[in-house]
Amino acid sequence: MRGWGAALTVVVLGAGSAGCGVTAGSSRLAADAATICAHGTYHWSGVRQWQQLTALADPATFPKGTEHYESTLKPVDDTVYRVVVSRVPKGVGAARVITALGDRLKVDVPLADPSEVMRPEQSQYFTDTGDLEGPYYAWGSISLVEADFTYTCGSTAPVRGHVRTWETVGVGFLPCSEPLYDIAEQAAHAAALRLCPAGSPATEPF
Repeated sequence: MRGWGAALTVVVLGAGSAGCGVTAGSSRLAADAATICAHGTYHWSGVRQWQQLTALADPATFPKGTEHYESTLKPVDDTVYRVVVSRVPKGVGAARVITALGDRLKVDVPLADPSEVMRPEQSQYFTDTGDLEGPYYAWGSISLVEADFTYTCGSTAPVRGHVRTWETVGVGFLPCSEPLYDIAEQAAHAAALRLCPAGSPATEPF
């Protein structure tokens, strides 16, 4: 799903009748090669991971014995999510910077690469969960990641940049009677505040 390549620049210098000579073109190639270092190290800082609410279903309250739930997830706004990598080091490429961040975070799935775009759209949601009863809520979310980096490689000057991408896009479905305990469930909490009755356990602060 993620791919990259490392380019190797070869500069050939020829000897003329007047001794060793370097053309203007080969000098530029040598200068460019000196600034390319594709196997450096990253120092990460300001790493931030959070969930953003992207879609909501209508509030739902089930009578005892309900076994099936069907609803429409509607985008909460028109935000379009794109991958951004600023100041990409020469010879590396944005995809490799993102892969390095994924390695740093030990993510379970690859982070979104520069070709990916997430545009929330209206969708149908179905689930069978057994005997449901009481108020429930459903939502969509995106798990965002951003970080600053400093890339160092050989004798080249350090490159400082910023990455913004995401790990997963998903949906959730929970009863309003179930409290939320973890900041990682912040999209669920935002959805509960909008869809659950006031005072429901799911709406309580972490």
